Amino acid sequence: MKIKKYLALGLSLSMALSVMAGCSSGAANGDQVVIYSNADEEAITAIENALDANGYEGKYIVQTYGTSELGGKLMAEGKNLEADLVTMSTFYLQSAQEQNNMFKTLEFDVNTLEEVPDYTAPITSQEGAIILNTELIKSEGLTTPTSLKDLTKAEYKGQIAVTDIMSSSTAWLMIQAIVDAYGDDAQDVLAGIYENANSHIETSGSGPLKLCRAGEVAIGFGLRHQAVKDKAEGMPIDYVDPTEGNFSLTESVAVLDKGEDTNELAMEMAQCIIENAREELLQTYPNPLYEGETADNENKSAYPKTFSEPLTLELFEAHQQISENAKG
Repeated sequence: MKIKKYLALGLSLSMALSVMAGCSSGAANGDQVVIYSNADEEAITAIENALDANGYEGKYIVQTYGTSELGGKLMAEGKNLEADLVTMSTFYLQSAQEQNNMFKTLEFDVNTLEEVPDYTAPITSQEGAIILNTELIKSEGLTTPTSLKDLTKAEYKGQIAVTDIMSSSTAWLMIQAIVDAYGDDAQDVLAGIYENANSHIETSGSGPLKLCRAGEVAIGFGLRHQAVKDKAEGMPIDYVDPTEGNFSLTESVAVLDKGEDTNELAMEMAQCIIENAREELLQTYPNPLYEGETADNENKSAYPKTFSEPLTLELFEAHQQISENAKG
């Protein structure tokens, strides 16, 4: 009798949990779209706003990852990735497609200013810049740097924060500029910057900016648009476009090709993001990507530049090795 009662109780609990899970999923018949993304908070908000305003609220779930972590999952798991839709650094999407042939050709027009692979549509373009805490620069009597090489100067020792390229692609914006400008001497320049940064070689792309905001360091390297926003909001933050160049990385959307198991809503959502999120995205990431888009002159960087070689996972890994060697 007790066994029957426990079995019945267990069955009731199981059914209740199943109902609760079904309610929380927000979509019937397992149609909820799983979105994996390495995007920062501003981009995720714009994507969610576009989807929610166009009938997809409750029909998707977003899971965020660091670039290296998500990139590793794309390369290792291929079509077995849980996600139905991915927003990710474009160079990683291209390498994943070459290795795993895992993305569908997009079924909507992508009218970009520059040609892109037919399985990707860019959502953001992000540039790097030197970030300053203006109060600390003044109180510590520091000169304002104008270049990345300046960050090797002895006066900045202990006053710099940068990002580790082993964990965040934000660092690649700095390393592209240094390699492009200094060639064989790039490792020495990086070594000087790392020596001044000491313990402040951060794992997060936003780490240096947060340290500048908190007044823990006077100078950082990070995403230009975030410093622009802080300055506009009256924080003691400013930014400098390094003379070596403002290099950029794009992030794009792609739809997983899982054959018969492909979630058809994912393609609809990808189109919705491109057609409805760009207006909000441009407020944060001002670089035009599509026909008809223009940038506010006040937000344009002083030295926009493109690396001399195509951005690939192989090039990324080569620059990671230069960075590791520079750490000594």
